[in-house]
Amino acid sequence: MTMTFAAEWLNLLFRWAHLVVGIGWIGTSFYFIALDLSLRKREGMREGVYGTAWEVHGGGFYHVEKFTVAPAYLPQDLIWYKWEAYLTWVTGFALLVVQYYFNASSYLIDVNKLQMMPSEAVLISVISLVAGWFIYDGLCRSPIGRSTPLLALCVFGLIMGASYMFTQVFSGRGALIHVGAFIGTIMAVNVFGLIIPNQKKIVASLLRGEAPDPKLGQMGKQRSVHNNYLTLPVLLMMVSNHYPMLTGHPQAWLLVGLVLLMGGMVRHFLNRHEAGDPLNRYWWSLPIAALGFAAALVMTAPRDFSGGDSVSDATALTLIRNNCAMCHAATPTHEGFSEAPKGIHLETLAELRRYADQVMVQAVQSDAMPLGNETGMTPEQREELGRWIAQNK
Repeated sequence: MTMTFAAEWLNLLFRWAHLVVGIGWIGTSFYFIALDLSLRKREGMREGVYGTAWEVHGGGFYHVEKFTVAPAYLPQDLIWYKWEAYLTWVTGFALLVVQYYFNASSYLIDVNKLQMMPSEAVLISVISLVAGWFIYDGLCRSPIGRSTPLLALCVFGLIMGASYMFTQVFSGRGALIHVGAFIGTIMAVNVFGLIIPNQKKIVASLLRGEAPDPKLGQMGKQRSVHNNYLTLPVLLMMVSNHYPMLTGHPQAWLLVGLVLLMGGMVRHFLNRHEAGDPLNRYWWSLPIAALGFAAALVMTAPRDFSGGDSVSDATALTLIRNNCAMCHAATPTHEGFSEAPKGIHLETLAELRRYADQVMVQAVQSDAMPLGNETGMTPEQREELGRWIAQNK
């Protein structure tokens, strides 16, 4: 009981911290991309200035200049935007440890997909996150990285490949949260491993009186733009465990592809709008996002269980007692819960009728429940439960 209580508080605190620093990172990322796109050439600009922007906020006016590489003089109070990114990854990984590594049997492993020990699942997780960064970084540094469309296609393929692998190895929840962690790791290491180090090299060159290598800034800008386009998809992946229609879908990895498409197109529309481009140059991005959304709706459409043979009350009661009541009971027997999740009890037919819609979503239309399918609930049993619910509407 004490360990469960402590784990719940760790989960809550890490999740809270992850939200706080994540909002800060996303805010600065979106702001600086918007600022960069709003820069304009103006008369009277100082030497070395690429463009300027005039902004108004909070009752005040701001005049911002961007230098092509860096100015000849830098003040001592130069502000670095880096800790938001670092701490977002640190708190996110801590949450992954508390929620998924400590409870691997329930949240990470699905015995129907792959029989493995919790330690093996954790090892696969860590190796995949590290490998993902090195493959991505290799693509960016290779000749492929010189072509934006080709690089975008390869990065899309990398994420899709990782998504397919995760869905074959982990539970539905574990798979999509790892897609988010996979992308998030790439984004955070972009900041920690390249953007900030390159900026420091530029500053060091200036302090030595040398001309900085312009390629350093170009590389940093490329990775920053990647982070900007990946933000919307990774946010949805991070909340995906609340939506069984995503995590429990048999082709969840294809849904990931649609999320990447939708998020990327919406982000492109907003970016080009903020840049002041004519609408006829980027209007097509929203229809593409809408087509992706339409495809996702078709893929996740609920199945109809109204037909087929009748299922008895006794069969339905046996199914929920064998597969649901270990957690959803007045006194749960599952070691991971001291009380029923969300206060939902499933020990009687009356309780099953009361929560029929939730059971249909979590345990019939998807395999999100039981957690990690620890009870080994079969597709045939889910079908029976679905027919009983449909018959008792």
